Amino acid sequence: MAELRFDGKVVVVTGAGAGLGRAYAHLFASRGAKVVVNDLGGGRHGDGSSSKAADTVVDEIKSKGGTAVADYHSVVDGDKLIKTALDNFGRIDILINNAGILRDKSFARISDQDWDLVHAVHLKGSFKTTQAAFPIMKKQGFGRIVMTASNSGLYGNFGQANYSAAKMGLIGLAKTVAIEGARNNIHCNVIVPTAASRLTEDILPPDVFQALNPEYIAPVVAYMCHDDCEENGSVIEAAAGWAGKCTIIRANGTLLRSPESDNVSIENVKQNWSKITDITNYSLLSSIQEATGALIESLDASGTKEGTNNQDSDETDVFEYTDKDLILYALGVGTTVADPTEIKFLYEGHEEFSTLPTFFVLPALQSVMTSSTTTSAIPGKDIDLSNILHGEQYIEILSFPTGGKLVSKCKVAEVLDKGSGAAIVSDVDTFDNNGNLVIKNQIVTFAVGAGRFGGSRNGTKLVPCIQKPNRSPDLTLTQKTSLDQAAIYRLSGDRNPLHIDPNIAAVAGFEKPILHGLCSLGFSVRVILKSYADYDISLFKACKVRFTKPVVPGQTLRVDMWKEDNRIHFETVVVETNTVVITGAYVDLKSIKMSATSLKSDAIFEFIIEQVKNDPGKAKSIGGVFHYKITKDGKEVKQWTMDLKNAKVYEGAPENKPNTTLTISDEDFMLLAEGKLQPQQAFMKGKLKITGNIMLAQKLAPLLKTNAKL
Repeated sequence: MAELRFDGKVVVVTGAGAGLGRAYAHLFASRGAKVVVNDLGGGRHGDGSSSKAADTVVDEIKSKGGTAVADYHSVVDGDKLIKTALDNFGRIDILINNAGILRDKSFARISDQDWDLVHAVHLKGSFKTTQAAFPIMKKQGFGRIVMTASNSGLYGNFGQANYSAAKMGLIGLAKTVAIEGARNNIHCNVIVPTAASRLTEDILPPDVFQALNPEYIAPVVAYMCHDDCEENGSVIEAAAGWAGKCTIIRANGTLLRSPESDNVSIENVKQNWSKITDITNYSLLSSIQEATGALIESLDASGTKEGTNNQDSDETDVFEYTDKDLILYALGVGTTVADPTEIKFLYEGHEEFSTLPTFFVLPALQSVMTSSTTTSAIPGKDIDLSNILHGEQYIEILSFPTGGKLVSKCKVAEVLDKGSGAAIVSDVDTFDNNGNLVIKNQIVTFAVGAGRFGGSRNGTKLVPCIQKPNRSPDLTLTQKTSLDQAAIYRLSGDRNPLHIDPNIAAVAGFEKPILHGLCSLGFSVRVILKSYADYDISLFKACKVRFTKPVVPGQTLRVDMWKEDNRIHFETVVVETNTVVITGAYVDLKSIKMSATSLKSDAIFEFIIEQVKNDPGKAKSIGGVFHYKITKDGKEVKQWTMDLKNAKVYEGAPENKPNTTLTISDEDFMLLAEGKLQPQQAFMKGKLKITGNIMLAQKLAPLLKTNAKL
């Protein structure tokens, strides 16, 4: 077997002046790593300090040809400790949180100082060093962290309430760091060692002390930190040349209430206590999601879960909504009272009050996110909801629901092995109050790190995305999202803090909170319905999209559309970065109903509006009031006013007499903006008619060319 090496890796070991820490430092150095030997040099009670312990280990490593530096900081000053690694070696790859002290006293006699000092070194110290190293590891795309717990934490121990509590706290800390670091290849595990050390040198009998050689444990810890080890979030116990994994088990238990009664009494608990505490049959649990799923399955098995009906399905979920929810969703996807045609989505008293079709993605999303079938989709793999990304979405509306209560049934259709992760294809059928199937959704979620389980890469149940036509878009429309867009949209149900909490966004690898992919979908489909269905929602049939990149609230979305029969292919792009965020997408309509407002020129005017808002001084430097009359098939279909004297651009005729009036077709205006048609040429050929101050109109050319970059 090839020797496992750590060449090029930088390792920080806390409490490395003796015992386990010293063994770790020596082993890593002997396998090519550069080691920071941290030790405050105090006694086992946390008193005193000395540089001798760390210096001695560094000298030992160097004498054997290794590379090491000493660090004397307290682990509570974790940032200073990590800075030592950066100042000397420029990086940190592996962090072993090993430092510890003892202040043993019976529970009743523990002082605040006894409690605070133990927690400061063990729990807070590990937190501070890890927090300092985490962003560096994240940027590198690699990190290995080991926390040191104890059997006292797992099982308790007389006289060690402070120590036991801190050690068990480290297990919770490690499991959370493992979850948050997984997407950036940062693994965090726990070692539960029983070894001879400064803490136990005069406590254990000499023969036992000798058997518990720290060098028996060091290889276990080293392997947990190697590139080849895929373990993450685990607790490994090791002693005297033995090692084994510890995990949480839970008794299958029993339901304390019956379908006939919702009451649970003390007597009821007493009667069932033997079943509650019987661990002859148990479940292995490794995540909050798995524990929740197991509870839901227990309730399902007892026939008590609300919302079940006589339809066959893996799991059912009830979704209730009112007109307030419909309006809130419409606002969340950019609907505005500024557009009179959109009032019917925002006012429940409107004679044509309507629901945007993409609203009906929400019951399916709720069903998938609460379904245990998602987190248990791959046998032997624990899927954490925090590592799941929304990859693709399909929705088909068979008939629009008329009530405010829907029942959705979720099942996993197939799971695809994509190597770096798993694509979980979930089919969700939604029924109305009468049991009629009204909506079909398919949600494809990508579980980061859940791949390589030996499954098929290409499935047969997935509704495919379709490539856009190989030509320029038939129609393009833009709309700027609000800085508050995600804050509004999340009130429709997806309250993932990734979309509002800057700290959570940073942990996930984003500079700031991002917009929900389904919000971008809602924007896009609404624009298509406006353009090709004149907001007649009854014409909507189906939609399929793939989410490729995130959107930041405040950015401008551009929807490029291609019409082929009743299918509208589309692609959504962030204007500011020219980044495609939705691709392979289409909307199927029952028929086309073109809106008079569906013009290619709209995109240019909408972008000019944004430009004028951003730089009103530039607009005023051009001066003049320009009145545009846009034609289509020889008929005037829209008017725009560019009042550059007052830096205002708006749809409609000018409020005051214009300096110049320009008449041009929608197609020719687009060509003019793209630079494919010269103004003089258009004028000479009669494609551009100008009345009023013709010379003033020439000042508009640079403004239009700027927008041609769209």
